Amino acid sequence: MSEGYPGVGRVLVIIPTYNESENIRLISERLRRAVPAVDLLIADDNSPDGTGAIADGLAAADPQIHVLHRAGKQGLGAAYLAGFAWAGEHAYDAVVEMDADGSHAPEELSRLLDALADADVVLGSRWVPGGKVINWPWHRYLLSRGGNFYTRVVLGMPFHDATGGYRAYRITALNKMETETVASQGYCFQVDLAWRAHRHGFRVAELPITFAERERGASKMSSAIVREALWRVTVWGTKARTASVRRALTGRGRAG
Repeated sequence: MSEGYPGVGRVLVIIPTYNESENIRLISERLRRAVPAVDLLIADDNSPDGTGAIADGLAAADPQIHVLHRAGKQGLGAAYLAGFAWAGEHAYDAVVEMDADGSHAPEELSRLLDALADADVVLGSRWVPGGKVINWPWHRYLLSRGGNFYTRVVLGMPFHDATGGYRAYRITALNKMETETVASQGYCFQVDLAWRAHRHGFRVAELPITFAERERGASKMSSAIVREALWRVTVWGTKARTASVRRALTGRGRAG
């Protein structure tokens, strides 16, 4: 168990896994080497390739690595929510979302945590000055840029990368977001939490990161994940605008 990160407190990095046997050992070693002050929780969805067993071995050798075994593949959002709950039960002050495939560099984590000392949420961003993506095909680039532009316009958020998965939260902020009501998955899960942070008026910092496409294992991206994000963002935006119009009309009626 770590003593804590300066200015932040006890930090738990949550890495969800499903069939990441080729990556979990390497990313764990990189993380422990880059930021020794943080703990790691590997949330494994009963991976058939033995990822959970590898994680257990890592935890047995290092008291700062923990494993949360889940019944089966239930999606990224559900894995993170289970990790958030685990962090709360074990008195952590902050949590970090990080992918298992190496696309999020543990070597950049200290910058996110330094920023969290003066913020409630820190978003690692590919689309602010200084951010970049390595080894992406053009259609992935256009999909991400277009999806984030659509999200900004429809939801009225100022964030350039609301779909990114490398981010840090204070536990106090997550508690106020009522994360137990979150039902979205994939990219949409990230948008959902970013929007909740925005609506609560939290201090949100957006820092540039380098995102590197995975070299080993299969991507979890699918058309279903994209469709869910577009549908939910559209519904949320429509409801928000309808509520805004109703408030405006009610205010005019009272004034009249």
